[in-house]
Amino acid sequence: MGQPLYDIIGIGYSAYRRPDPRIAAQIADALGTASTVLNVGAGAGSYEPADRRMAAVEPSAEMVRQRHPGAGPAVRAYADHLPFRDASFDAALAVLTIHHWPDWRSGLQEMRRVAHNRVAILTWDPEHPGFWLVQDYFPEIVEMDLLTMPTIAQMESVLGPVDVRPVPVPADCTDGFLGGYWRRPERYLDDGARGAISAFAKLRDPRPGLERLRADLADGSWNVRHGHLLARAELDIGYRIIVASGGVRDAY
Repeated sequence: MGQPLYDIIGIGYSAYRRPDPRIAAQIADALGTASTVLNVGAGAGSYEPADRRMAAVEPSAEMVRQRHPGAGPAVRAYADHLPFRDASFDAALAVLTIHHWPDWRSGLQEMRRVAHNRVAILTWDPEHPGFWLVQDYFPEIVEMDLLTMPTIAQMESVLGPVDVRPVPVPADCTDGFLGGYWRRPERYLDDGARGAISAFAKLRDPRPGLERLRADLADGSWNVRHGHLLARAELDIGYRIIVASGGVRDAY
């Protein structure tokens, strides 16, 4: 499958991708009463609740290296071939990772197979219009996501009925994922911040969009179009937690 993307872009990742406590609380709530949880595509393990017995699957050695010393055990593997027996965990979790999987359908089936109670997935809804960064400067990111990101209906076709929970992004979000800086546009001009966002690594040439953003910030054009956002404490830009629970194992 080649070298995992995060072996290339993941150096220094944890400095920019720090878990946001408000998002973490929503993830913990989505896991319900599960006491054993498998985190699939775990990265550095940012959103693994400390009060559960955690295990992780992550293909990138660089990401595994950045896991906290007290984190649960991590296995280097891919989502579509989880090295665990059926119903090994109460729940399976995936956080902003499904668009990286070689085969998202097989990955969801595998999550459902190993979790006897619940599957919880934080993802982005590709049917949402997104926000100003992709609308005005990098529409090609949406084009890429439409090819790799399943819709909620597509996920439901694999998981069965799901509960869809909106995840508004706080204005001061501590996690620097793609939408994390929606109220801090200058952060997208920072090389380190962009380096921790996989979408930028996949762009053929981000320079034209970055130059337009830099110019719009300098001459006030960005503020004219989007300055109203500066008064917002949070913004719904399409992030969702998808929860499949009750009868997950029987549906497989």
